[in-house]
Amino acid sequence: MSDYGQFIETGTIRFERLLPGPIERVWAFLTESDKKAQWLAAGDVEPRVGGKVELNFKHKNLSPNDDPIPEKYKHMEEGTGFTGRVTQWDPPRLLSYTWGEETGEESEVTFELKPKEGGKVLLVLTHRRLGDDTDMLISVAGGWHTHLGILSDRLSGCEPQGFWKVHTRLEQEYSERIGN
Repeated sequence: MSDYGQFIETGTIRFERLLPGPIERVWAFLTESDKKAQWLAAGDVEPRVGGKVELNFKHKNLSPNDDPIPEKYKHMEEGTGFTGRVTQWDPPRLLSYTWGEETGEESEVTFELKPKEGGKVLLVLTHRRLGDDTDMLISVAGGWHTHLGILSDRLSGCEPQGFWKVHTRLEQEYSERIGN
């Protein structure tokens, strides 16, 4: 299993991670604000199809030691956020929600969880309808890769590396992989 996201079709990236379980614990990190805030973004997920999803990003709170925020992301230094809506809800195996609805460029994120041997859980994350802007695809790929690394660290009881330190490196790697 490669840690790198795979562009499986235009505007769609998929990641797979084998995480420490049990599945209910991983589900909690996807849906409970206090746990989601430790690796992605705080905010409630209303537990039903059509329910509201809040994502309040504070990247500086994801790890204690980090590089300064890159200039191109300075607008997010004190946090950023948006809302979406749940499009699929089947606990603890499937969660999908819209991303960036209010921008007019709505995409959709799907989290699929599958129990594996030894108490592990396979997470398959698919982000669809991203468009074809290379810079945006690089940012999204690097962002999810970094956030998923933090999730894996949190579930493993490890202190994650700094978000911006990792993200900056991964953006460069995805730029080379995509051919920008």
